[in-house]
Amino acid sequence: MKYIFIYLVMICSLAVACGNAQDSDDDENGSGNEIKNVSSRNRSINKSNSYSDLFMDSSTVEAFITKKKIPDSVARRIRSFYNTRNYQYAWFTSEGLTEQARGFWSLHEYHTSEFKDSVLLNKELQRKMDALTVEEDLAVNTSNKSIQQIEITLTQHFIHYVEAAYPDGYVKRKEMERFVPYQKVKAIYLADSLLNKKHKDNKYFEDVHPPYRKLKEQLAKYTEIVKNGGWPMIPETQKKLKKGDSAKVITAIKKRLHITGELPGTDTSRMFNDTLEMAVKDFQLRHGFKNTGIITAVLIKEMNIPADLRLKQLLMNMGRMRWLPSEPAGALMLVNIPEFMLHAYEGNQRVFDMAVVVGKEGHNTTMFTGDLNQIVFSPYWNVPESIVKDEIIPALAKNPSYLTSQNMEIVKQTGEYPVIRQLPGPNNALGKVKFLFPNNYNIYFHDTPSKSLFEQSKRAYSHGCIRLSDPEKMANYLLRNQPEWTPDKIFEAMNAEEEKYVKLKNPVPVVITYLTAWVDDDGKLNFREDIYKHDQKLEEKMFQ
Repeated sequence: MKYIFIYLVMICSLAVACGNAQDSDDDENGSGNEIKNVSSRNRSINKSNSYSDLFMDSSTVEAFITKKKIPDSVARRIRSFYNTRNYQYAWFTSEGLTEQARGFWSLHEYHTSEFKDSVLLNKELQRKMDALTVEEDLAVNTSNKSIQQIEITLTQHFIHYVEAAYPDGYVKRKEMERFVPYQKVKAIYLADSLLNKKHKDNKYFEDVHPPYRKLKEQLAKYTEIVKNGGWPMIPETQKKLKKGDSAKVITAIKKRLHITGELPGTDTSRMFNDTLEMAVKDFQLRHGFKNTGIITAVLIKEMNIPADLRLKQLLMNMGRMRWLPSEPAGALMLVNIPEFMLHAYEGNQRVFDMAVVVGKEGHNTTMFTGDLNQIVFSPYWNVPESIVKDEIIPALAKNPSYLTSQNMEIVKQTGEYPVIRQLPGPNNALGKVKFLFPNNYNIYFHDTPSKSLFEQSKRAYSHGCIRLSDPEKMANYLLRNQPEWTPDKIFEAMNAEEEKYVKLKNPVPVVITYLTAWVDDDGKLNFREDIYKHDQKLEEKMFQ
């Protein structure tokens, strides 16, 4: 009897071991060599600890698979995806589209446009998503069957995108399921799991996504800092400190900068020396301040942001990077809203950077992707109805000559408010040129007569569109392959005060994103202010 018992224990142990082996991230090599495997359903997830507050029944997913005649290989992936989430929605909460849904849809449009992926071309889904992405007060509940179908369709498209966009094996099934958070966890636990996960085939997502890899390397550093207790809080002071000063607080500042690596050596004296000034300038540049080398109360406040919050920031932005093109195939314009910068790329080479002004809070610039295909020289400005209502009508009440003074005219009277436009000219709100990439948000690049705003380190002042610091440079770059448009002709068109549209022979993808942490081309970690509170909202959903 004793031997029978031992034999049964061994059999059970082998069964568990086999089950665990199948459940590893190496259970699939990709779409070309897939083992029939589905993640176990995670029933520990509920509304108190889930990322989304919406759940569906598994029968809804099965009905979708049957109705759409989904191939078995994709059907298994869909079941596995929702088992991991305990059939929690991935792309919606009760408040509307998740950040990941917007990120994926932006990447979906880029991929579909650039690679002409016929499987992802779905006019019905496009129409529905176009409507959903501009809906400001979208409320969702589980009784909305249309939203349920969009939810599962997005998952189907996500699975296809991953299999099409990445070489076999670099995004494992379970890793794909973690692209969208599904359960609140402690930040240090999530960091450890990302850093310590080992794959038998030694293929990792960061191998095919360099920006993600660079941030993951910094994650290891900050995880260690958090485990060691973070950094000391610097006493607040209203006194500005500069090179040559001596103060007790300088010792605390040096200790703080030692920990994150801006300050080399072991100096902890009270003297503000050359080495500290260089370290402060480095810190300022990496956090979006002017590199004056002067320590202010605002700068100390930035230094005092706790290490565990920085760790969360790294994790959230690693998640966002999953929704960015990893290696652009051709030309690409990338705007990072919190950085207030535009970066132009050709393949992996950065061609130039340009300071921009983005939407102020309440008039947020939206994250999305579009194709820049037209330039408009000496443009009219068609004033949005909201500005007519909130700004122009009150101004007219005070000054009946306001329109004339602003070089504006009424085009027609429709509805409650007139349609107003500003004529081309040096004081036009759009400046001398605008750049169109058709989208549902009425956002575009444009010049501006308010050049002084580009001298500010934080540049969120517009009504949502993106102002360029050097629009003439942008026009010359975009028309470089259209020889009829010489620099002289471009300058002339910008100053003609007569509107002229020019179609680009080769449209350029524009990606507008929101990164508050990233590693720059010099290998330095950057942080920026969460100007639209996107980090704050995401943190509440992701972390315990």
